[in-house]
Amino acid sequence: MKKSYLPLAILLVGLGLAIWIATTGPRLEQQPPPSNAPLVRTWKATSETVQLTTLTHGTVLPRTESDLIPEVSGRVTSISPAMVSGGFFNKGQMLFEIEALDYEVALEQAKAALASAQSELATTEKTHARLEELAKKQSVSEALLDDALNRLQFAKSSLKQTAARLSKAERDLVRTRIIAPYEGRVRSERVDIGQFVNRGSPVAKIYAIDYAEVRLPIHDDELAYLELSLVNEEITDHPTAILRARFGGKDHTWEGKIVRTEGELDPQTRMINVIAQVEAPYQVREDDRPPLAVGLFVEAEIAGKEVDNIYILPRAAMQTENQVYIIDENNQLEFREVDVLRIIGEKVYVRSGFATGETICLSSVNNAIRGMTVRPIPETGNRATVGRNLL
Repeated sequence: MKKSYLPLAILLVGLGLAIWIATTGPRLEQQPPPSNAPLVRTWKATSETVQLTTLTHGTVLPRTESDLIPEVSGRVTSISPAMVSGGFFNKGQMLFEIEALDYEVALEQAKAALASAQSELATTEKTHARLEELAKKQSVSEALLDDALNRLQFAKSSLKQTAARLSKAERDLVRTRIIAPYEGRVRSERVDIGQFVNRGSPVAKIYAIDYAEVRLPIHDDELAYLELSLVNEEITDHPTAILRARFGGKDHTWEGKIVRTEGELDPQTRMINVIAQVEAPYQVREDDRPPLAVGLFVEAEIAGKEVDNIYILPRAAMQTENQVYIIDENNQLEFREVDVLRIIGEKVYVRSGFATGETICLSSVNNAIRGMTVRPIPETGNRATVGRNLL
């Protein structure tokens, strides 16, 4: 009898143990299905005051450039060491000298002719005065008096001519020394000692180094962002122009000023040229910055107007031509039309369309619809353009 109860006892113990485990074991909690809402980067809209700029390019040119032309002919007897291509010279420096002997002789001849003319004038004046006295006493004929007056007038005319020849001879002698009209540099030259140069034939090209100029074309649309006028060519409040170029394997910058605009708008390109001026482009700098050499191609950034309450967004935030996505407090999308001031590169300058503090979606969303739920990831930094790896 005892053996017949043993399997039943084992079964009851196993059943009780199963019930105890079921009642005292951990319970599985039901989890909601994971959200498939897309992750998006966001930015809390913050306005700021921005200074608009315009980018353009141009080539450095000298403000003043001249052909060096001798005003007398002759053989070159001496030449300055600066008279080489690339040579620098100071204002008033002698650049080269023409043989002066012939002009010295001409000057002495002109002085002698002037002295002779002065003597002749003095003699005719005395003769005319004596005949006038005799004419008062009716002791001389009218014909003799008229002849004396003619000789006097001729002597005066001859004196003027010889004085003019003397003045020309003096100027020609001075012109045998070719003097630099300003501080500058030689661009090219075709003169050397012993060479015969002709009056009126250019022998060198020189340019001033007090200022350098850059001719910068700007599209007419960009004029809205700059403090420039097409009415007055001269500009009183000079906008700053930062010039950049790569030279000697390094990037360098120079600061200039916009000094004037050219008076014409090109009807084909819709461009107008403004002139940026840089002072002392060849001055030696302590930072080893190279000179702003003539012929250098530079990029120029021109400072324009300051505009308040502007929002700067990355271009990726623009979902359509003038539309952005706003994320409301329920993390749902709103479509909002915005007023775009301008677009530069990857930056979009927005004037209005949302308010400070609203959450802007910076990511593109596939198949987005109004009211769609998203999972926002706040963008670090103060500006929407800080985040570079946008979705």
